[in-house]
Amino acid sequence: MTATSGPRRDARVSPKPVAGRTRARRSQAPRKTGVVAPAEPLSQLCDQAALFRLMSWLSPSFPVGAFAYSSGIEWAVEAGDISDAASLRDWLAAMIANGAGFCDAALAAQAHRRASQGEDEALVELCEVAAAFVPSRERQLETTAQGKAFVEIARATWPCAALDRLLALNPGAIAYPVAVGVLCAGHRIPLAATLQAFLHALISNWISAGVRLVPLGQTDGQRVLVSLETVIHDTAARAAQASLDDLGSATFRADIGSMRHESQYTRLFRS
Repeated sequence: MTATSGPRRDARVSPKPVAGRTRARRSQAPRKTGVVAPAEPLSQLCDQAALFRLMSWLSPSFPVGAFAYSSGIEWAVEAGDISDAASLRDWLAAMIANGAGFCDAALAAQAHRRASQGEDEALVELCEVAAAFVPSRERQLETTAQGKAFVEIARATWPCAALDRLLALNPGAIAYPVAVGVLCAGHRIPLAATLQAFLHALISNWISAGVRLVPLGQTDGQRVLVSLETVIHDTAARAAQASLDDLGSATFRADIGSMRHESQYTRLFRS
């Protein structure tokens, strides 16, 4: 993609593996300050209770206000980059594999791992990185507002020591993926299932925005979701093994879209 303006469809790139990927460092032993026991292995299947909780927390009915944000998609539609189901699919594939999707999933994975292993200092550092690791003011609002709402609602309905510990360590802004990762660790939801559900919810919200903005039919929206199944699966697997050194976005036009959105004449979304 390129950083130039105009209706060029340069966001349509095929997802490519991130070069130089390194395996996330794991502590040899949990610290005594840990809030929960280590989560189950990635290979363990998600049991019924874990599945129910994931479906509840990442459902559109969980009131974090995700429907109000488009992550710059509204600008991309106005600029002509997204005009039909095929262009929406290509744009979202790039965002998931090489942009905000991968980065947020990697942050959620790091939060899950650090909360599970009781790495308090590392978790505080992650909170700071995640709140700052956004390309625009609107995207910063998007991730911190949803993170705050997620923590408040989860503590009121699905309380756990991990979230209480997170707030005690970091009373400031908490990015949405960090909040999701910590809650899932606190309830001992396997990391693999956490990332699959997180990315599914993220892409579903983006598709919903595209369906309303282009506009597209609901069936076309579902076709886009089906076509991205492998992209979501592969991105979740990469994010599970990623370190903070692997964070980075190659979706420059999507990032520019999130910056230019705030000056659009008419807007339906907050980002």
